Amino acid sequence: MGCTEYFVAMYYEILKLNPTAFTIDGKNEDLFFLSNGHISPVWYSVLAHRGFFPVSELATFRKLNSRLQGHPATAEHLPGVRVASGSLGQGLSVAIGAALAKKLNKDTNLVYSLHGDGEMEEGQIWEAAMFASAHKVDNIISTVDVNGIQIDGRTDEVLPLGNLKAKWASFGWDVLESNGNDIENVIATLKEAQKHTGKSKPVMILMKTIMGKGVDFMEDLAKWHGSATNAEELAKALSQLEETLGDYK
Repeated sequence: MGCTEYFVAMYYEILKLNPTAFTIDGKNEDLFFLSNGHISPVWYSVLAHRGFFPVSELATFRKLNSRLQGHPATAEHLPGVRVASGSLGQGLSVAIGAALAKKLNKDTNLVYSLHGDGEMEEGQIWEAAMFASAHKVDNIISTVDVNGIQIDGRTDEVLPLGNLKAKWASFGWDVLESNGNDIENVIATLKEAQKHTGKSKPVMILMKTIMGKGVDFMEDLAKWHGSATNAEELAKALSQLEETLGDYK
């Protein structure tokens, strides 16, 4: 829930795409890669409401033979998904590869990726970061969801990340910051990031969020990283969040 504003901003204001004509290679459109694939429910929800697949299919999430796996996968051929993700640390490498492919194809559209801050503990992230700056991959805008929490607890207690802004800048990235739970700020920062592309440096947004935003007993607690509610907890959570789309069953 902490990334809800980000996904809504991306798919309704930022990305240049065609939901009804999805192709795996995404030529002549923007590409998005979700690296921290465990937050798939919010992504699936936005994809469905944006028209990639029927909203009714959301009810099949994590069921046998569903296209909506807990971690997104390509074997199910779900529109909107271009890479299997959830094995943390890999998404940035994939996004950089796609960005280089666009350059080779003279495709001026952009590549975007989203990552968790706990994912910054993976060594492959920093290998990819070095590669992108060394090769001037300047058609990519990556975002880190900085909520300070990972599955085992707080990032500062599991493996402190230090000054992420200084780290990414030292790796040669152009770094911006945003308030991820303020949709107007998210949109404005993403649009500002677009202005920083094409200048020989990859672009990183450090997006501060609150995990479980909107539900008081979930906010900022690691126990809800991968836990489902029981019926009583679900009712309490829903009582705090106004249903606005008219399709909740």
